[in-house]
Amino acid sequence: MVVNMKKSKIDLLVRAIIETSGKIMICRKKGEKYFFLPGGHMEFGESGENALKREIGEELGLRITKCSLIGGSEHLFREDKKEYHEINLVFRAETDRIRTESREDHLEFFLLNKKQLAKNNFMPKVLKVAILKWFRDGKFFWASQI
Repeated sequence: MVVNMKKSKIDLLVRAIIETSGKIMICRKKGEKYFFLPGGHMEFGESGENALKREIGEELGLRITKCSLIGGSEHLFREDKKEYHEINLVFRAETDRIRTESREDHLEFFLLNKKQLAKNNFMPKVLKVAILKWFRDGKFFWASQI
């Protein structure tokens, strides 16, 4: 992919792996056919952990009680005629409870087992592969599509 550097920026996001009863929480924008991990953009001057706590609180009304960085990924993609360079910091997170009812009108949340995760259209694909490997070996990861 050729990127026009004058119009492009790098997005830094935090993502949560939240597990319960052998299932992983994922989400999607309503109307889309692809899934991703819950989380969102970091704000300037905000730590990754604080950004994750804020995003999960905003999206689901959950409080993160414990989290640890387990890996990251980078990839390029095009959406709505715009080019994006996205870096994801992925945390394993524990919450005060589990719920999938979204607080944001544009998002919906689901719990899937690992086999379902492997079969679904999860983006970015490079992160899906890294997460599935992490479930097997528990090792810190960095995955790049660039």
